[in-house]
Amino acid sequence: MKLTQEQLAQGINDLPSLPVVVMDLLSNIEQENVDITVLAKKVSYDQALTAKTLRLANSPSFGLQVKVTTIQQAITFLGFQTTRNLITAAAVTGCFPSGLCPGFSDRAFWRHACATAACARALARRLRFNQDVAFTAGLLHDIGRLVLVSGHPQAYGAALAYRAQHDGAMLDAERAVLGVDHVDAGVALARHWHFSDTMCQAIACHHAPESPGAGFLAAIVHVANGIVHALDLAGEPDERVPTLSGIAWDAMGLNEEAYLHLFREMELQYQEMSAILAA
Repeated sequence: MKLTQEQLAQGINDLPSLPVVVMDLLSNIEQENVDITVLAKKVSYDQALTAKTLRLANSPSFGLQVKVTTIQQAITFLGFQTTRNLITAAAVTGCFPSGLCPGFSDRAFWRHACATAACARALARRLRFNQDVAFTAGLLHDIGRLVLVSGHPQAYGAALAYRAQHDGAMLDAERAVLGVDHVDAGVALARHWHFSDTMCQAIACHHAPESPGAGFLAAIVHVANGIVHALDLAGEPDERVPTLSGIAWDAMGLNEEAYLHLFREMELQYQEMSAILAA
């Protein structure tokens, strides 16, 4: 079943809208000077988002000695960056229906997304790149898969079966069966949700960081994605390690010792982020 661009767009239009405050965060994610008081007030208007964010903040993973009951307190004890990441993750993970597509594990998808976000953030810290931007790009790099699963579950099930039969890459299976892939769908959603151009480009090029104009963020996400697949943090039985771009790997400029430290740091951060999956 080949999907037309109109069918792809309709699937995106049928998705629930993100809360306005999260749309603001995503469209202005490269801004450093966000008014924390205004952010806390905006989030507090959305009771469901506030409840989930605070549940995450109070999870044992963060080890807070006090119970936080407001977004302002979460920012005070966890820091603005961590709280903003939790708000974004809480909103996005609750935006897509689950269990629609036989053979597709929503839980494994989010495990991989959270691990890639943690790894991208750890890489960004070492490279003096914006950690918020890297985290969010890592979290959302494969979001197009959920667009296809939500809008066209039967067709995506056929793509999963095709992949298993041919033992190939998911991108190739999607193109063969659907005529589009999760990169196309992810970019379409990113435009629909008014992501920044930097974020859209990272989603568009995370499998092809050597493409002209791909940008450094795409390279970070590409390497993070490869590391997470290699460490099998999603726990998928048919885990495949994608081909890694040597240019993107070299662009990170890290030696073997630095990568070993990165792996340890990333696995600790992933344990924090996995709280999202239980919330």
